[in-house]
Amino acid sequence: MFHTRIKTLTAALAVAALGSMASAQEIDLIFSDVNPPDVPRSKAMVDIFAAELGDEFNFQPYFSATLMKQGTELVGMQRGNINMAGLPPSDLAQQAPEFDILGAAYVVRDQAHLKAIFDSDVGEQLREIAREKLKVEILGSFYYGTRQVNLKGDAEIMTPEDMSGIKLRMPGGESWQFLGKALGANPVPIPYTELYTALQSGVVDGQDNPLPNDKAMKFYEVTDQIVMTNHNVGFGMLLVSSQLWNDLTPEQQTAMQAAADKATAWSDEQYLAQEAELIDFFKGEGLKVYEPDLAAFQSYAQEQYLNSALSDSWPEGMLEAINEL
Repeated sequence: MFHTRIKTLTAALAVAALGSMASAQEIDLIFSDVNPPDVPRSKAMVDIFAAELGDEFNFQPYFSATLMKQGTELVGMQRGNINMAGLPPSDLAQQAPEFDILGAAYVVRDQAHLKAIFDSDVGEQLREIAREKLKVEILGSFYYGTRQVNLKGDAEIMTPEDMSGIKLRMPGGESWQFLGKALGANPVPIPYTELYTALQSGVVDGQDNPLPNDKAMKFYEVTDQIVMTNHNVGFGMLLVSSQLWNDLTPEQQTAMQAAADKATAWSDEQYLAQEAELIDFFKGEGLKVYEPDLAAFQSYAQEQYLNSALSDSWPEGMLEAINEL
């Protein structure tokens, strides 16, 4: 009996030790994002990305900027406070100006073009810049939809000149603020999580976002019209810190990349489907939805960029390579 108890205790301790070792080997993935948890890209990270990785990884998501304020995530990754984030090119451009080209008006044409860019030599060039300058790996892109101008009031907007004097909320950062100017507006930096109140109180006259964002954040409740400028493809890059990535085995890297591919593909499909349905939704909510003189907006924006210092940071030949895709 005594020996049996010893054997049972030894076996139990062995199981406990193995469990402790497994727990110790589990890889924490702390992910910070400004978007709410119920939008497709957030669901894709929880329901697909984390699920595909399995028990070897401990995915810890923080949505709605509950862990880190918008614009601080990249530095947080570099300092080791977090190790994953979904960020727009403008955030990367704060330290690597080459990424500004992806946020310029009318450069990325649509979701298919976005995927083609990251699947090309241009994408490899951008990944190398991210590794060298930012110490992050680009796992893929999340399409958010094409950005449109969303305004209060009923003044019709047909050309960039009609945007003169309009206080248009744009995210903070030089490239975002310049994008607002390239549309003819007066850009005002407001955090995303404070935008609804800013529109409601009249701090700003409007904002620009993809249609799915407008619905998710209920901006239609405090605005009157959507001008289909199609000026910018909204997207974020799914990033992981190079320090964590380099510590992974080749098999773990392959698994993470496969999970990212599956999550981003599903999310893109959801946003494309939403965009096809949302125009009728916004009209049903009483908003006026119409298309301006796109040629006038494109010509004005291109002139603004080419005459600014922002285009000086664009890698030589990259714009031409993107246009050829």
